[in-house]
Amino acid sequence: MKKIITLILALLPIMASAQKSPQEEYIEKYAPLAQQEMMRSGIPASITLAQGILESGAGLSVLAREGNNHFGIKCHKNWKGRTVTMDDDRKGECFRAYDTPEESFIDHSDFLRYRDRYKFLFDLDRSDYKGWAYGLKKAGYATDKKYPEKLIQYIEKYNLTQYDTLTEQEEEVIPESPNEIEEEMTVVAPQAQEEFLFSLDRTLFSKNGVPFIYASEGETYKSIAKDYHLFRKELLKYNDLKEEPELLPGTVVYLGAKKKKAPEGLDKYIVEADGEDFHAICQRFAVREKEIMKLNGFTATPQLLEGDVINLR
Repeated sequence: MKKIITLILALLPIMASAQKSPQEEYIEKYAPLAQQEMMRSGIPASITLAQGILESGAGLSVLAREGNNHFGIKCHKNWKGRTVTMDDDRKGECFRAYDTPEESFIDHSDFLRYRDRYKFLFDLDRSDYKGWAYGLKKAGYATDKKYPEKLIQYIEKYNLTQYDTLTEQEEEVIPESPNEIEEEMTVVAPQAQEEFLFSLDRTLFSKNGVPFIYASEGETYKSIAKDYHLFRKELLKYNDLKEEPELLPGTVVYLGAKKKKAPEGLDKYIVEADGEDFHAICQRFAVREKEIMKLNGFTATPQLLEGDVINLR
């Protein structure tokens, strides 16, 4: 008996060291998914894993178990899927519920990549996990004042940055920052002058491959059409307009037909506030309203609410 007890006592430290914590089990289970989402969206896997651990209690929270919601994303006005009601900042708040954890990870990536207020994060170096952690708090992801510090603690304690390292081939798959793609969409396009058979003393630009100018003080669509040898109705059509509105200085005026879809990496746009202008969104990305309505199944110009998703390609 003494020998058995001695053997058990000797094995206890080994057994204890072999037993993984809930956080370690969570990391082992979801690290591949976090890396997959990093390659799809550009969000560091370390940040995704740290947020998942914190928001879901390492997958053990009621929200994670009943709704597969690992990131505490609330319903917002546009959510049409399943829901879970829980007390959070206020009593009885509505949270999104998913069929699988994978859906939660994908929605989390899209939630950050396609909302304007989070886009600055993608301009940070992927190794700057502290910048990402504090940036999430700055952008309003969480109300907890210690949110960044908690994320950083998990990242450093469990060496989560190891999952941010990819092969050269995998690195090539990661999309550029949304801001960079939008900047690359807009370039000075002197070659476009040739399309109008004469040269004007003003800069011509191109967005998504579509030539445009910025309106100046006192100009109208009629005067611009005349300057560029276009019909007034033709110019209005290029800009998805039926009537000629007041033309404010600085307004983008397209001189050719906009594209059917936005560039790769700008797959969708998530509305930030109720009442955003659908026409303005289409102008911003140089895409035709008719095509975007068809792509999204809209039968009429939509009245947009915060959280609505507009597919752009």
